[in-house]
Amino acid sequence: MRYRQFFDDALTRLRDERRYRVFAHLERDAARFPLATWHHDGGAVDVTVWCSNDYLGMGRHPAVVGAMREAAARYGAGAGGTRNISGTSHPVVGLEAELADLHGKPAALAFTSGWISNLAAISTIAGLLPDALILSDAANHNSMIEGIRRSGCEKQVFRHNDTEHLEELLRAAGPERAKLVVFESLYSMDGDIAPIGRITDLARRHDAMTYCDEVHAVGLYGPRGAGIAERDGVMAEVDVIEGTLAKGFGTLGGYIAGDTAVIDAVRSYAPSFIFTTALPPAVAAAASAAVRHLKASGEERARHQARVADTKAALLAAGIPVMANRSHIVPVFVGDAEACKAASDRLLERHRIYIQPINYPTVARGTERLRITPTPFHDAARIAELTEALREVWRALDLPTASRYAAIAAE
Repeated sequence: MRYRQFFDDALTRLRDERRYRVFAHLERDAARFPLATWHHDGGAVDVTVWCSNDYLGMGRHPAVVGAMREAAARYGAGAGGTRNISGTSHPVVGLEAELADLHGKPAALAFTSGWISNLAAISTIAGLLPDALILSDAANHNSMIEGIRRSGCEKQVFRHNDTEHLEELLRAAGPERAKLVVFESLYSMDGDIAPIGRITDLARRHDAMTYCDEVHAVGLYGPRGAGIAERDGVMAEVDVIEGTLAKGFGTLGGYIAGDTAVIDAVRSYAPSFIFTTALPPAVAAAASAAVRHLKASGEERARHQARVADTKAALLAAGIPVMANRSHIVPVFVGDAEACKAASDRLLERHRIYIQPINYPTVARGTERLRITPTPFHDAARIAELTEALREVWRALDLPTASRYAAIAAE
């Protein structure tokens, strides 16, 4: 077919720019997490996964797996339809109640993914405000950017985590104009954390709504796992909180929580909610089990933070260039797309350690990195194994050391 050349050319461009993505074929093993089986070149070997977003290992928790198994046996495998057409199952309704309670909000709405929840919620909320201005953090996730674009509203970008710049934009917009401030609580590539209290204070003083993506924080922070806003005591000040069920809670789906009228408006107006099949009951039941467990248990969070601290300390002591932050993300600077891919490949092929390379457009060119995410199940022996493997890779490929990275960062 004559059109094929266009697609071949597009793929060639990606390869030439070192942006072509190669997916590792992994078979997760719940009983041996974080071990997985890597299927490659007709063979299969065990590897240790160090980049999973199942941050707490809740995807293997007996209560979560048991809830999914029981619900699948009772309700079947699928949802049976959209939320409007037979898909509003009892487990989904229960999940939304759990999520509203988690965030101390009157209502919540569940979606099939966090990406869709951002797209649907931001575009709908902003689109229903008259002549809305969206103020977006410069580091916001692609799903938030797509939601902003879909809204058709005017957008202004404030410098990342720069509340002085945000205040300038709010003041210039004037008190009468409808304004929506959109930001994340924890930015997953650098691991830095937003000054939520300062942002909500500015929004309140300038009569703006706030929308906070807590995707990489829910389950992991706060007394009940509600995220950074809960940890910092400002959850009630955020108008709409968005989260995922696929990371800290170990299952699948996304959600928003907030005022009843706002949530109902998204439910009633968002095409990407209205016209898509609902979460299956078994998934909703498993997610509810994870949320309930982490509301009551801080053990997983405590072990997780301890493993993160141990990993950062071991890598820094070995001269590995860990990019500093105060979160559970452990980004290791490489600074070159080809070298980043080579480091990932060598770790996997020689050391049986899987860490996906993070290249442009996920991060800016020249800031390519390996993004390491320890879990409560990465014990001292695995941390030592990772440290020695990274040492070998850094020597073999002549990658930037911690001191060299410090000099680069200071430039």
